[in-house]
Amino acid sequence: MTAETENALTINNLSLWYGDKQALDSISLAIPKNRITALIGPSGCGKSTLLRCFNRMNDVIDRCRIEGEILLDRRNILEDGGDLSALRRRVGMVFQRPNPFPKSIYENVVYGLRLQGVRDRRILNEAVERALRAAALWPEVKDSLRQNALTLSSGQQQRLVIARAIAIEPEVLLLDEPTSALDPISTLVIEELMTTLKQHFTLILVTHNMQQAARVSDYTAFIHQGKIVEFADTDTLFTTPKQRRTEDYITGRFG
Repeated sequence: MTAETENALTINNLSLWYGDKQALDSISLAIPKNRITALIGPSGCGKSTLLRCFNRMNDVIDRCRIEGEILLDRRNILEDGGDLSALRRRVGMVFQRPNPFPKSIYENVVYGLRLQGVRDRRILNEAVERALRAAALWPEVKDSLRQNALTLSSGQQQRLVIARAIAIEPEVLLLDEPTSALDPISTLVIEELMTTLKQHFTLILVTHNMQQAARVSDYTAFIHQGKIVEFADTDTLFTTPKQRRTEDYITGRFG
């Protein structure tokens, strides 16, 4: 990463425990702005736990304790008293399985805007078209916006969920294995979409698919047993890793 690269998030000495079990151990990481950063590592290594720290989704888990800091615009989002809804407007999230609401396509997209108090029909209509175009879904649904979102295919549903997330114009978009439940063609569409979205958003991608990480990400962090083993630009990490454990993982010797 060059000195000129601006960071969207800066993580300093972050540790997390679920009860007595430590899941993250002294994580320090800088997430570059308007880039795709992939988090890879074996199951249970802490990838998704780290991702959920960025919008404080772990707060709902009993006996979860966090130390360290996560800076968004130089402010620690882990400090008590922070406005969680305001944070989650700035840091959106897309989950592993598509989770559209049982509402129309239109109402799915404007859901977050309505929560913010937006009522102007013209603003809502413009936001729907803008978000669906950005999610590469507009040509397929523009004539059926009142159709129930649950009638869409899985791939379309996941793009709708992405449209819903970006309609409120977050700064960071968290993607937790967003293609693991999709067929190869839908996966390719989502991957192409990610590379377009980074022009406007910072993307952080958790994936078990190392080929996907190599294809779409600009930077990759390899996590093992709750620690960052190696972080580098993706080409470097996959072709000339510095750590033996990284090389062993990406060549399939373990994991």
